Amino acid sequence: MTDHDSAADPDIPDTLPLEDPAQYRALFEDTRLQIVALLRERAATTSELAAALDKPKGTVGHHLKVLEEAGLVRVVRRVRVRALEAKYYGRTARTFLYSRVGEATEVEQQVLADAAADLAALPADTEVFTANTRQARIPAARAAEWLHRLNDLLVEFADQPREGEQTYSMVVAIYPTDRPRLPETTDSDPS
Repeated sequence: MTDHDSAADPDIPDTLPLEDPAQYRALFEDTRLQIVALLRERAATTSELAAALDKPKGTVGHHLKVLEEAGLVRVVRRVRVRALEAKYYGRTARTFLYSRVGEATEVEQQVLADAAADLAALPADTEVFTANTRQARIPAARAAEWLHRLNDLLVEFADQPREGEQTYSMVVAIYPTDRPRLPETTDSDPS
């Protein structure tokens, strides 16, 4: 029997737009975000998730119930182990799409803070690592095109087969800044 692999399961849709405020409330809590991130890899039991998160099974069970009621995870398999039945939970979509409303507005800040903490903990000789920033003065429509392309790349990155011993992170951000810009030149400018 194979584990439920959300990347390989044809019954799992690629995306699920979050439209119900209850879905936002369910997803945007630290432990639940960690649970859905772990379930991106494969289906897991409450015990497996509790061990991975170093949290009590009761706590993880509560969070799974909230996620299940919001339609973000579901039981994908049941296995009889002696007198007990083990439930394996999986995601209801590979990627959850959300708009920047309600509880979702703070997610980007938390993602960047988590990434900064991860980067600060990296050893100086880490081989596979880069962080960079660039600015471009472009129209909002062009920035939206770039955001779409980067999100596609992010989904492709997350869909990689589970291999190796190390988990890598990719952070994507496009945001407006208040950086100064040079004024437009006029014909009377001496330059």
